[in-house]
Amino acid sequence: MSWQPEIDELHHRRQLARRMGGEDKVKKHKDAGKLTVRERIEAIADDGSFHEVGSLTGFADYDRAGALKAYMASNMVMGRARIDGRPVVLVGDDFTIRGGANDGAVSEKLAHAERMSHDLLLPMIRLVDGTGGGGSVKNIETKGHTLLPVMRDWQLVAENLTRVPVVGLALGSVAGKGAARVAASHYSVMVKETAQLFNAGPPVVARVSGPITKNELGGSHIHTRNGVVDDEVSTEQEAFERVRRFLSYLPRSVHELPARVEPTDTPTRRDDALLEIIPRDPRKVYKVRRILDSVFDQDSFFEIGRHWGKGIVTGLARLDGWPVAVLASDPYHYGGVWDRPTTDKFTRFVDLAELFHLPVVNFVDVPGFQIGLDAEVSGVMRSGVRALSAIYQTTVPWCTMIVRKAYGVAAAGHQHQGRYALRYAWPSANWGSLPIEGGLEAAYKGEIAASEDPEAKLREIEQRLRGLSSPVRAAEAFVIEEIIDPRDTRAILCDFANLAAPLRQPGMTTLRYRP
Repeated sequence: MSWQPEIDELHHRRQLARRMGGEDKVKKHKDAGKLTVRERIEAIADDGSFHEVGSLTGFADYDRAGALKAYMASNMVMGRARIDGRPVVLVGDDFTIRGGANDGAVSEKLAHAERMSHDLLLPMIRLVDGTGGGGSVKNIETKGHTLLPVMRDWQLVAENLTRVPVVGLALGSVAGKGAARVAASHYSVMVKETAQLFNAGPPVVARVSGPITKNELGGSHIHTRNGVVDDEVSTEQEAFERVRRFLSYLPRSVHELPARVEPTDTPTRRDDALLEIIPRDPRKVYKVRRILDSVFDQDSFFEIGRHWGKGIVTGLARLDGWPVAVLASDPYHYGGVWDRPTTDKFTRFVDLAELFHLPVVNFVDVPGFQIGLDAEVSGVMRSGVRALSAIYQTTVPWCTMIVRKAYGVAAAGHQHQGRYALRYAWPSANWGSLPIEGGLEAAYKGEIAASEDPEAKLREIEQRLRGLSSPVRAAEAFVIEEIIDPRDTRAILCDFANLAAPLRQPGMTTLRYRP
């Protein structure tokens, strides 16, 4: 009367599934320096927390008596797990079975995983290695006809971007839909040398433009510089660590608020180096990351997208334990001008802050939008307008620190002007519709030309205007609310974080996230 034989059969089938593509293919996979899909799940999830869904899914062959002759597991492993104690949905491609291609998977599994994340409001983690639900030309022979491309699960993919944190990891060569699944995320990572990402792989491209290697076509040195992928790492383990850290700043879904951690740093801590970090010579640069490391909770700044959109630094950090989103101009990139990649990066990050209810801290040193022929050809004004629109769609608390330049339309977007936001300036700050040196000769053309010594007259006018451009003069007219000692920045920001915390409102926003 016992059901033990059936239980034994289930156990046997699960053991077959754990063999993945077989000993030879698993060895080849690991010899390439990659973990198997099940090793990846064990590495990223809390010990023993993975609960597989669809563990028996696969392709079976039976004899006439109905006995199992052969079995190939689905090459998509998915289920629920915990990361640092928080529930998530994990989906991993098994490259050892048909290279992760569609004909080695059961297509319903991918949609099921996205639905699980969507309806249970759980973060989605995609471990992509292969086409990840994409196609294979073998489908033509298998099915006897060609398939019209559709992505029935993509509505859920798009909706999840407005509901839960989504992470994409490129852990091998990912193409087509697999590449799209990496890019359709709030945070993405590639493993150097091991991972590549492309619309179509080298064999397809070679037919058009000649032989090319995987790394030449889609290595991390390409996609972490053009913004398709946020960050690159050296090992899979490093990728998993970055995912854990990224998730630690965010809520489980938009219906919750980012959690505070126990503060370990003193809000009133001061750093005398900040008094000298901005050079008096406006042509000289400084290291903005040194400022960020100083003013935020110790070791809490987590940079995102370091290698693209270099006019700004973006990341997550904590102030007195509270998570915040960080924007900071980087003068090392053409003085901090906003070129098209920079504006795209700005927009995407502001959207992330709005979506997950993160207060924004913005360090401003913006000389304006990029100028010149390359700028006009790139369409920087269109992407710049999108960035400004993103600011004016925010509802989260916002604090601006103007540390040096704030010029032109780009600087006008330093905060939402239609609602209250905190704003401070350092003594090194200066602002205007355009820099003095950029408009002086045009504005005073006649006076300079009429003088006996045009160069001396130019210097005289510049000196006079610079005296009037002191932030103190602006403070007298209440153009700026307060000029502060840079060493007080941390204390002010910690106060902002505590003021902002009770103002945050959980729930869906009208924002449709732009990945």
